[in-house]
Amino acid sequence: MRSMTATRAALTVVAASALTLGLATSASAATSTRTVTDGGTTYNLSLTAPATAATAGQVISVSGTGYNPSQGIYVSLCVVDGAQGANKPTPCLGGADQSGSTGASHWVNNTFGGTFANSSKFGSGGSFSVQIFVKATLDDGSVCGQDVECAVVTRADHFDSNDRKYDVHVPITFQ
Repeated sequence: MRSMTATRAALTVVAASALTLGLATSASAATSTRTVTDGGTTYNLSLTAPATAATAGQVISVSGTGYNPSQGIYVSLCVVDGAQGANKPTPCLGGADQSGSTGASHWVNNTFGGTFANSSKFGSGGSFSVQIFVKATLDDGSVCGQDVECAVVTRADHFDSNDRKYDVHVPITFQ
């Protein structure tokens, strides 16, 4: 009887350890960095987001530092093509979510941040910490990792949408 109890206890510990390891692995974060010069000022951009997410979708936390508080950005899951700053990350999950209904993007802007759904202002040092919803299948039906390459990105907001200086990509895989 004691050996059965000891065996069950050992199996419980092994199962709990495996579950904890699995959760820690899926929650591990990746960071991408980029240094840009804008108007004679150098910005050391850093973007951190999870490296993996659930295929069906989940809310993730994304943080960044070193951004220019005078240049608004969008934070979202987008299709990427090439190196950071080479091509505009698009399309993005949720598109222009002006109503805030999908939670798939967040607008960081020091003039209007906090006055609209899913928007906020930069913190000190051009920092931000936001939550966005990500999933593998985009609105056009393409699937990240199968049809297209996707990443959690920052990119200049609609006031300067052709500016590629603030594009930073953190690749993400879905499981």
